[in-house]
Amino acid sequence: MALIVQKYGGTSVGSVERIKAVAARVKATVDAGHTLVVVVSAMAKETDKLVKLAHDISSNPCRREMDVLLSTGEQQTIALLSMALQALGQSAISLTGAQVGIETEPAHTRARIINIQTERLERHLKEGKVVVVAGFQGITQGLQGADLEVTTLGRGGSDTSAVALAAALKADLCEIYTDVPGVFTTDPRLVENASLLTEITCDEMLELASLGAKVLHPRAVEIARNYGVQMVVRSSWSDAPGTKVIAPGGSPRPLHNLELGRPVDGVRFDLDQAKVAMLRVADRPGIAAGLFSAMARQGVTVDLIIQSIHDGNTNDIAFTVDRPSLNQAEAVATAFSVMLHQPLKGDAAKGAAGKEDSRREGARPESARPEDTRPEDEVEVILDRDIVKVSIVGAGMIGRPGIAAQMFQVLAEAGINLQMISTSEVNVSCTIAAEHCDRALAILCKTFAVDSSPNQVSTPDPESPPVRGVALDLKQARLAILRVPDRPGMAAQIFQELAAANISVDMIIQSQRSRPIRGEMTRDIAFTVPQIDLAIAQQTLEAIAQTLDNAEVTADSDVAKVSIVGTGMLGRPGVAARLFEALAAQSINIQMIATSEIRVSCVVSKDQGADALKAAHAAFGLEDLTQRVEIPG
Repeated sequence: MALIVQKYGGTSVGSVERIKAVAARVKATVDAGHTLVVVVSAMAKETDKLVKLAHDISSNPCRREMDVLLSTGEQQTIALLSMALQALGQSAISLTGAQVGIETEPAHTRARIINIQTERLERHLKEGKVVVVAGFQGITQGLQGADLEVTTLGRGGSDTSAVALAAALKADLCEIYTDVPGVFTTDPRLVENASLLTEITCDEMLELASLGAKVLHPRAVEIARNYGVQMVVRSSWSDAPGTKVIAPGGSPRPLHNLELGRPVDGVRFDLDQAKVAMLRVADRPGIAAGLFSAMARQGVTVDLIIQSIHDGNTNDIAFTVDRPSLNQAEAVATAFSVMLHQPLKGDAAKGAAGKEDSRREGARPESARPEDTRPEDEVEVILDRDIVKVSIVGAGMIGRPGIAAQMFQVLAEAGINLQMISTSEVNVSCTIAAEHCDRALAILCKTFAVDSSPNQVSTPDPESPPVRGVALDLKQARLAILRVPDRPGMAAQIFQELAAANISVDMIIQSQRSRPIRGEMTRDIAFTVPQIDLAIAQQTLEAIAQTLDNAEVTADSDVAKVSIVGTGMLGRPGVAARLFEALAAQSINIQMIATSEIRVSCVVSKDQGADALKAAHAAFGLEDLTQRVEIPG
């Protein structure tokens, strides 16, 4: 007999008939000998109706009253489902978030869970009852003292409630019932031949969820990952087995501060890294594909990849490789730069010899000389063996915009300059001078109260797919601040200001090209933000730019982000190249590139976003041509 938590979304309980169908499924699970807690959302469209009512009353409704109002949606559902179970002869009781003991922080409409008191739940379960819990809500001690207040958890709150209850109860399984039969390789609404996955790791699911995959909310996956909750995503319309979401094992965590624990799980470092940067590369489709395909053919495994924007017709591409591969990577990059037919001024041999200084080991972009007169159309290859990659990792970074800024700030205060920056929602990686490694690790571990460890990169099972899923985000905008002084603290200042405005930043790219402005070297910094935050983010950047000589802000809302995710890409050369080749074959130009260990993201034009998604999905053989997914309702 197992203790199971089941969660049913709004479409699964969207009518009387659907509620009766859920009751029958719950009853069958109990009859099979299992103990059951059921978490439900409000009936489909009910929350939208309540929000509309509030805005019909007030253009700016009070957040506290919104929580009181919106919490009634789930209360309707739990009472109706309990009645349906009782009508089937199954003992059941409905409990609100407050009654079940879900304690949250005092943040109306977006609260995080602090703790769950399980005594009442366990008592009802021992009595043989099915406990039907209202998802999306909890209770908090008000800011004014002992008064108790109703709170809601924000988007994805019912998923979060269910997984948190499974963690608190040490449940054997958490089943998430939705309107699709599981987790797909991509959104089946966009790609009709998307494949249904039998299983996916929490790390992969976390990346996909943070990229907009709606089947699970990142907060729910974060809790499952942190507390070892095994999940399965299934359809409430069928008996199909669904998709297992595999959580890693680990040491038990205390339930206190369940969602408010450390945002960073650990600090990682990789001492075996070297950097290759190519400056002034032509900005046209196929460039990244050609470069990284050539690397893959030579067996060079690439780790970090960043492609930054530049005000002109060229981009900079920088990447890291393991140190033994540096000479080979240099040869490939140099040969590729010649293939681009970028003419050298004067005698070719003299020009090639002149570039030896810039390509010597240890040369860094920031060391470029102000008097450098290299022509703008000449590709420059720069190497640096003396670097280390330092990363902070943690699912708790999601939705907390100040974490990356905090990392940049403490490194800046120690006088440590950032050479490369590449980010995802759950990982922030920087390359720094190797001589600063020990200090950087000590500072970051102290700042985030965690331990450090080398990168845990292992060769995956050769039978496992290199890419598990593909995601498209059409709700991103790109911002850039050009000609930022290249000195410690500038990135920290920029992202602290954005964090203070509560703006979450996703991709962060710092250009490799340094340009002298009035005797000081400068760089460009570009990043993406949710479109809804574009206006305030741009205002924030403009204010910063006014304090800097010659800085300029650019913005573009006409972009899309396409990403591939998979733990199988670790240690396998050519995965990123295959993505770039697929996009080039469709004449899709890549505007920005950022990578983490199990994710590659590209920014492309919004009107090419859907084509980019389909091309990436097909490139990795993720189609299932035997069936077409029907989405109910």
